[in-house]
Amino acid sequence: MLKILKYSFFDLMRSRWSYFYLFFYLALGFVLLFLNRDIGKAIITLMNVIIVLVPLISTIFCIMYYYDSKEFTELLLALPIRRSSIFIGQYLGVALSLSMSLLIGLGIPFICYGLFESDIIFEFLLLLGIGAFLTFIFSALAYNIGLRNENKIKGFGFAILLWLFLAVVYDGIFLSILLVFGDYPLENISLIGTILNPIDLSRILILLKLDISALLGYTGAVFKKFFGSGLGSLLSFALLALWTVLPILLIYRTGKKKNF
Repeated sequence: MLKILKYSFFDLMRSRWSYFYLFFYLALGFVLLFLNRDIGKAIITLMNVIIVLVPLISTIFCIMYYYDSKEFTELLLALPIRRSSIFIGQYLGVALSLSMSLLIGLGIPFICYGLFESDIIFEFLLLLGIGAFLTFIFSALAYNIGLRNENKIKGFGFAILLWLFLAVVYDGIFLSILLVFGDYPLENISLIGTILNPIDLSRILILLKLDISALLGYTGAVFKKFFGSGLGSLLSFALLALWTVLPILLIYRTGKKKNF
């Protein structure tokens, strides 16, 4: 698996799309800090970009890589290599390359503008960590969709619909439920609804750590009480880790039975 991971990683690092992804975040970081030298405000603006863009890019890039490398995967399957090792190695290669592009692309501008002299370095590291989590989560979800759909157009469509549902539609449904049943105690439902969406969970963690939980509106006090505590933060990261591990286990299970 390590050899396949290494090959996939370096193959993607030589890709022009990886460089484009890296330079996009590099330019975005410098532009944000040039227009507003307040690192705290730049992090808030960057959060809105990362929460939506990272899952989208990870989904598209991973599903495209799966279908483009299908012939090479079939060749590997003819060798005495475990199926699960091939698929997990390829997935980790994609996720690690995208994460590295994100970390380097955003890290360089903020370091140049005095990140280490700022008092919100922990919040920036939290933002990068959540971006890496979202990369691994949505890459794994997209890879699972590819494994279960032989048709490239169908798999690509399902992957985009999954991102669209979690990034846009889910929030609309969740907000509608809160508005319709606003007269009832919805604290537990709000927490459960947030846990079931890694994008919402990531957004709330960043907002709470930046101490702007008032932007959360109705459920702000509930999330501040739970996620704002030390135990709540640890549980939140554990949930993000669970969102990462479960799709990887599904890749392992599906890969063992995958036939072309």
